[in-house]
Amino acid sequence: MIETLLVVAGILYLALQLEDKFRIPSPLGLLALSFVAHYSFRQLPVLTGDAEHFAALVIFLLPILLISDSLELKVADLKEHGLSLLYLAVVAVALSLVMALLVSKWIFADYNLSAAAVIVLFAMVLATDPVSVVSIFSKFELPHRLKILAEGESLFNDATALIVFVFVGLYALGGNELTAVYVAEVSTAVVFGSLAVGVVVGFIGLVFMKTTENRIAEMMVLVLTGYGAFTLAEHFYLLLNVLGAHSHLHLSGILACIFATITVHHVMTKAIAEESDQIKRDEEELQLEVRRQGVSYPVVDGVLRRIRATIEERDRHLRTKEDVQLLALVANTILFVAMAEMIDLTLLQKYRTEIMAMFLATTVIRAAMMALFAWITNKTEKMENVGLRWWGVLTFAGIKGGLSIVMLSMIPPSFVHLEMFKTVVIGVVMLSTFIYSGLLLAIIGMRKKEFHMEKEEEAV
Repeated sequence: MIETLLVVAGILYLALQLEDKFRIPSPLGLLALSFVAHYSFRQLPVLTGDAEHFAALVIFLLPILLISDSLELKVADLKEHGLSLLYLAVVAVALSLVMALLVSKWIFADYNLSAAAVIVLFAMVLATDPVSVVSIFSKFELPHRLKILAEGESLFNDATALIVFVFVGLYALGGNELTAVYVAEVSTAVVFGSLAVGVVVGFIGLVFMKTTENRIAEMMVLVLTGYGAFTLAEHFYLLLNVLGAHSHLHLSGILACIFATITVHHVMTKAIAEESDQIKRDEEELQLEVRRQGVSYPVVDGVLRRIRATIEERDRHLRTKEDVQLLALVANTILFVAMAEMIDLTLLQKYRTEIMAMFLATTVIRAAMMALFAWITNKTEKMENVGLRWWGVLTFAGIKGGLSIVMLSMIPPSFVHLEMFKTVVIGVVMLSTFIYSGLLLAIIGMRKKEFHMEKEEEAV
């Protein structure tokens, strides 16, 4: 295990060096270095031995990745860009699946896939990776509005894709009848139930957050809040059974974790902002006292104490965010190392045609969805106007990640096309990580002056 730790730490160090010195996004470096390490040190203990253990590892690490990314979202941004995010994370996914059903007979003509199987397959490759997007965006000065659209879509898109995968794809794959009423009912229950769980757990976390001024303890409360919301949502049916309601309702741990973290972050930042406003009022009062030449020591002392307390709280919150980001970076490294162990080059070669066809199909579908989004935004003032540059960024911000692999573990072992599905999904994840990241860097790099100007205009 010590050797494995050394390899993980070494890969992370080299990936960060590549990012700092050559502007290579850390997810890209992590994936490439993980493959190098795996095929160079085959005798090292593996992190995971099979797909089932890899899926368990992803589920274990997924909440910390969600917590880290959710800390970048603000309630004000969600309100302002709510319609845009609704399209990107919900409508675009639904329309993409409709297009997938139309083209699947051509792409997988030899497999005679059912509609349920097509939904299962495409739902897995529609889930995006917020870690990769955030990593790339952090290297450039981009408009805040563009970052909110891309990063927010990456987060909420995962929840939508997972809901479709479990409650539509797998449900129909199991031979159950799929109706519009069922889809509407289950979607409503899952979304609002997960939101409620996340908010409630978030406020419980805030109660414990107020009991400490220790930075490490504060971080642990944040981690417990995110993981607690995730676990409670995933096993919500157990709580209902304990309460006497015999139900199998399964909520979205992803959504619950996101909303729990946003709740904690929003309330804390709001409290800090209110303290800052109070300091400004105290400063004005202090200036009046000075002008009157009757400076009161209690007034001065009170102002200084408020300033110190607010600065300490703000710094502690910022350091907590940095600590969580570090944990997320380590988690991402472990995931990529484990993914390298999971990939069978023989199978990738065997299904290379299916992988390329799937990758091209999903790329074209995503480009079409983002083009439709750009057209819609140009027709209304209620959504952020998207031009050609933003269309390119949003299209190639659809990098796939670990959640796609988690979904693979949920497919019944008896499914006849399981081997092909696993290989195709892993192949698409790899291609999107390398190709989308490269294109995203090229688009932003070539237009960085324009993006910088847009960012400056936002500040005016």
